[in-house]
Amino acid sequence: MFRKVLIANRGEIALRVINACKEMGVRTVAVYSEADRNSLHVRFADEAICIGPPRPADSYLNVPAVISAAEIADVDAIHPGYGLLSENANFAEVCRASNIKFIGPPPEVTRLMGEKEKARQAMKKAKVPILPGSDGVVADEADALHWAKKVGYPVILKAKAGGGGRGMRIVRTPEELPNLYHSASTEAANAFGNGELYMEKFIERPRHIEFQVLADEHGNVATLFERECSIQRRHQKLIEEAPSLQVTPKIRQEIDHTLRRCLTEIGYHNAGTIEFLMDEDGSIYFIEMNTRIQVEHPVTELITGVDLVKAQLRIASGEKLSDILPAKLEIRGHAIECRINAEHPVKFTPSAGKITAFNVPGFNGVRVDTAQYAEGVVPPYYDSLIAKLIVHGNTRAEAIAKMERALSQFVVQGIETSIPLHQEIFQNEDFRHGVFDTKFMERFLAARNS
Repeated sequence: MFRKVLIANRGEIALRVINACKEMGVRTVAVYSEADRNSLHVRFADEAICIGPPRPADSYLNVPAVISAAEIADVDAIHPGYGLLSENANFAEVCRASNIKFIGPPPEVTRLMGEKEKARQAMKKAKVPILPGSDGVVADEADALHWAKKVGYPVILKAKAGGGGRGMRIVRTPEELPNLYHSASTEAANAFGNGELYMEKFIERPRHIEFQVLADEHGNVATLFERECSIQRRHQKLIEEAPSLQVTPKIRQEIDHTLRRCLTEIGYHNAGTIEFLMDEDGSIYFIEMNTRIQVEHPVTELITGVDLVKAQLRIASGEKLSDILPAKLEIRGHAIECRINAEHPVKFTPSAGKITAFNVPGFNGVRVDTAQYAEGVVPPYYDSLIAKLIVHGNTRAEAIAKMERALSQFVVQGIETSIPLHQEIFQNEDFRHGVFDTKFMERFLAARNS
């Protein structure tokens, strides 16, 4: 096991990794921007190093600054968390060149999965089901029209190097394709420095299902079941749960078998998530892979009893899955997570500032992952996530009841949060009965505003 690990992140995920390391007897090093000087991940790490001004580009995304901190602190490994540098293949390569273990997959695999169309073709080659679409990048507007006719409308244009909903456009008719093609390409170029697009068949009312995987460095792969992530706004997830109501044991077994074979072939190791869309007929199609720990990993931990962050550390230190995972993985009950964001629950505008009161709910089956506290400050420079509220029950109905109680006891004053929005969603009858898809929030907000 490592002697000392640097956490190249901030907020709740940095604190989450610090806690896992402490329980394993591993010393930790926090890096922080000037805006995060008084953050809890700085307070609870064994060492802390300031790496720059508040803007992420000048601190958390500054690779030379992070590597310099790692070398000064003489660490064995770097855990990137999620977001920021976690899927930056160049950063992983610099870690390797600096003889620092990157706790994640090899940079070659990260790069392959980061280019969405290359990932799509790799999955297709491994016989993972994918949506019908173009064979690679569409060359220009005329090529896009050709593929749209071949695939059949509606189609969706996606950025080759994209994520977070940017560089995506839904095309329903040939007449609107030229303008949408150019706007998607321009947005992708501005966001990712790459305006190339590919095309897929568009599913009108899909469910968003993702499978958690772990792979060791000895060629062994395991899936830890699925998560349902269909409750999202503008492609940003709000609520996640596990298991999914729509995934049958047969589908689960088939996906497990396919992913084990596929990830072994591409040489994947450490934690990862493979995301799928499920159509109304129950068919499931690959959309992308995230080569890191996910925000919503706690729901998988609660239904399996596996600490995924500790598993990441153990895999990176060379252990085999057979020594990390229980002999038989089983789904135990139902877990739900709400992402508590610092934003107005109706206007969805950011809400930075000082927290004047902060009380988190507790008791059996309730978990809160956060790095916030009373008198702490939410800076305006970073992601709006301030806490994750996770509950576990024997059934989905019990988990919903626990979440409603926990939301009512979660007190945050001084800033606006999404807690009232979550409370509204949990009162919705369609949500309570599991009748939803990725368009749920569009219908929900339209009804609320009517």
